[in-house]
Amino acid sequence: MSQSMPQPHVLKGLYLLLAAVGILMVLDGFYILPEGKQAVITQFGAPVGEPVTAAGLKIKMPFLQRVRLFEKRILIWDGKPNQIPTNDKTFIYMDNTARWRIKNALVFLQAAGSEARAQTLLDDIINGAVRDLVNQNDLIEIIRSSDWNQGYAAETSSSDLTKPPQKGRDKISEMVLAQASKDALKYGIELIDVMFKRVNYIDSVREKVYARMISERKRIAAEKRSLGEGRKAEILGKVERELREITSEAKRQATEIRGKADAEAARLYGEAYSSNAEFYAFQKSLESYQSILGGNTSLMLPPNADLFKYLQSPTAAQ
Repeated sequence: MSQSMPQPHVLKGLYLLLAAVGILMVLDGFYILPEGKQAVITQFGAPVGEPVTAAGLKIKMPFLQRVRLFEKRILIWDGKPNQIPTNDKTFIYMDNTARWRIKNALVFLQAAGSEARAQTLLDDIINGAVRDLVNQNDLIEIIRSSDWNQGYAAETSSSDLTKPPQKGRDKISEMVLAQASKDALKYGIELIDVMFKRVNYIDSVREKVYARMISERKRIAAEKRSLGEGRKAEILGKVERELREITSEAKRQATEIRGKADAEAARLYGEAYSSNAEFYAFQKSLESYQSILGGNTSLMLPPNADLFKYLQSPTAAQ
């Protein structure tokens, strides 16, 4: 007996099915990795090979393998504010933020699985590191930057807010980063930096801190006023000294000028007197008569008094 041949329409359907399967295999065997992404190939849920990081057209086994895409760019972690006590028993609210990225996509897939899960892990890692470092340091180390310096601050106790910090906020942030990075690497995560976005006091502490700040500002203002008064006294003393020097020099020059003028006048008087002594005596007698004799003046003098010398006759005067 001869074997029956398939019908033409059955062959046509089979060819179309094979063609469709071939197209699907070709389409599913390629994928495009965008810029800023990295991929991990999984087969039956298990990772296969190393992560793919270079963007472009890639090949995989169709149907059996799947592509898991992850971010290659820097991501932001923003934590919730936490109430933490410092080493000097001051309660503060810490609001922190950090930047991170997926360093090893394969480890990240196996340990974290997704970015949402990674954010939760970072909550525990970063908040734990922040709490440890804040508990080990005084308040001043948290609120002062590392390069803060107040040259006129007096030496006070280590808890005084006017004393420069030993570490400062920047160095503590670096210490938090170093501690948290060790734990984050286990999840394929690289921490780039950790920053203290906001540090605030709880209500029970805020009023005390404000009072200390006001007191410190008043102390600084009083010190500035004292320095100003000292400078004022110094300037006034200098002005007064210069005034005395100028006045003394002026008096000396005036006395010298008057002395020269008196000497010149005496010289001129001497020359005039020596030229006609008799006339000078006569003039001075007349001036004496004018000043002594008046309307109600009465004098009792002997007849031979010098005052009557020029009142007598010329014969008697000689």
